[in-house]
Amino acid sequence: MKTVSNCVEDILITQPYLEEALSRNIINFSALAIELTEPISKMLKKDVKPGAIMMALRRYNPPTTLTNSVKMKKVMQNLGDITVRSNLTDFTVKNSDTIIDNHAKILDRINQEPKLFYTFTRGIHESNLIVSSSLDAFVKECLGNETFLASQSGLSAICVNLPEDNSKIAGLYYHFFKRLAWEGIVLYEVISTTNEFTILVEDEFVDKAFAAIKKVKA
Repeated sequence: MKTVSNCVEDILITQPYLEEALSRNIINFSALAIELTEPISKMLKKDVKPGAIMMALRRYNPPTTLTNSVKMKKVMQNLGDITVRSNLTDFTVKNSDTIIDNHAKILDRINQEPKLFYTFTRGIHESNLIVSSSLDAFVKECLGNETFLASQSGLSAICVNLPEDNSKIAGLYYHFFKRLAWEGIVLYEVISTTNEFTILVEDEFVDKAFAAIKKVKA
């Protein structure tokens, strides 16, 4: 049988900003309990008093990864270099039987100019290619028989080198997304390899995004 505490936990899990505010004791428990009275009453299909909700809020223990734990602080301080690359274009095309062969032509060109920026991601239904804008015409020529779903120029990539054990650290990416969201930065794409985390933003956001990520590292 579902309890008030279960409902409180369900709501907080879906609202990590609220959950963090509770863990830092910077939120009014009484006001939040009143705010949650109606949704929790609907979840339990019976009237619930704010007092019971407030008690559940005070007893709630957020995951340690959302608090400023010593381990997480150490990880953030050990983040590697932050690299910015500008003048990028993002192409999204529908997957087809010919896309791999056409993509191979682009790879041949990239091998001749290793300083160019390049990433390729193949999804279930579409593929995404991000390259230096100097290759725009060449990419369009190589993918001329493909179905383009989107194309966006004027983009910049911010790449962060992560600690080698980052895949074992819960909540690591949350800290990046939280800071970027608080700063009102719209992410165009997110790219991740084992030890690198890259965000793609429109040029107008790059300075603000770089500063936000630097704050995460500080």
